[in-house]
Amino acid sequence: MGNGKEYRRRGFPTAAARLGSEAWRGVILICLMVLLPLFLPGTGRADGELRFAALGNFPLENGRIIEDCRLGYRTFGRLNPERTNAVLFPTWLAGASEDLARHGYIGPARLADTGRYFVIAVDALGNGVSSSPSRSATQGGRSFPEFSVRDMVRAQHELLTKHLGLTSLHAVIGISMGGMQAFEWRCSYPGFARKVVPIMASPRLTTADLLIFTAELRAIEGARRCPDGEIAGRKTLAAIHTYAIRNPGYYGRQVPPAEFPALLAGMEKNLAGYNLDDWARQLEAIMSQNSCLPSAAAPAEIFVIVARDDMLVNPESALAYAGTARGKSLELTGGCGHFAFMCEGEKIRAAVAAFLNGENIKAPAQR
Repeated sequence: MGNGKEYRRRGFPTAAARLGSEAWRGVILICLMVLLPLFLPGTGRADGELRFAALGNFPLENGRIIEDCRLGYRTFGRLNPERTNAVLFPTWLAGASEDLARHGYIGPARLADTGRYFVIAVDALGNGVSSSPSRSATQGGRSFPEFSVRDMVRAQHELLTKHLGLTSLHAVIGISMGGMQAFEWRCSYPGFARKVVPIMASPRLTTADLLIFTAELRAIEGARRCPDGEIAGRKTLAAIHTYAIRNPGYYGRQVPPAEFPALLAGMEKNLAGYNLDDWARQLEAIMSQNSCLPSAAAPAEIFVIVARDDMLVNPESALAYAGTARGKSLELTGGCGHFAFMCEGEKIRAAVAAFLNGENIKAPAQR
């Protein structure tokens, strides 16, 4: 065997050189392992961190524009290598993405199971987090343009495709107004989501729905004309909304008349945290809800969940839609009205898990 100089002269690395080269390769590999996740959706940031997608001047279907439009969102879980396990979860009326996690709808073995799915909780337009009357620097208050549920969904599609680099979803799940967005996803972007789960929602409002939402909207509009209208408007809105989210049977069983003042005071206190202009714009979006007619040929499977005694969102349109689309449905009969998604949460979770997991989707590898 020759000496080290002979090896170097002939182009063969010495043992020390080989060791150094392997060490550098190890360093490079470690750096790649650390840095690469920063460029992938769902990684590189803490679960549930609020982020914003800048959509620029966003055109609405009524011809107006939301200036400097921003869409808030949070991600939970990990996107699998096949990019087939993404689930979108839009917010309900006046709700925020933070609420979906805080109330236990997102997490391991929850309604949106982060042990299996990469969950994107998105703040719908007008909710006080995304672009809204209460947040706009140039279109504040009543000058903020009206928008529709379809506009909400278009903004979300832009978030997914242009900012998160996704070309499909495993599912869209939504509760109440979030479920209306789920219906609209099936209509506006057929095939983008493989499965759609609207919960306590409607594709087309009935006259009964419109009566409730009109009463709430008029309470807000009337408040704007009075010197102390903000307080009066919230009190009226609280009474209407409290009545509609349950039903007479529930209140008869659960809330004796002596507890009525505390019930109403609790709702008034809860509504104090919401901006009435934001609430009004989202109400108007809900009242414009008129998704396309259902089609059995549409590629997205649909699972509709309703409460038979829902007074806020009549279940008939959703059930008819599911029947025409040859989808599945679940009617809840626990007597909680619109808030059945809270009272019968475990039944809903189990049914949704069975529906979503029916297709063999690979969960992300655990670390």
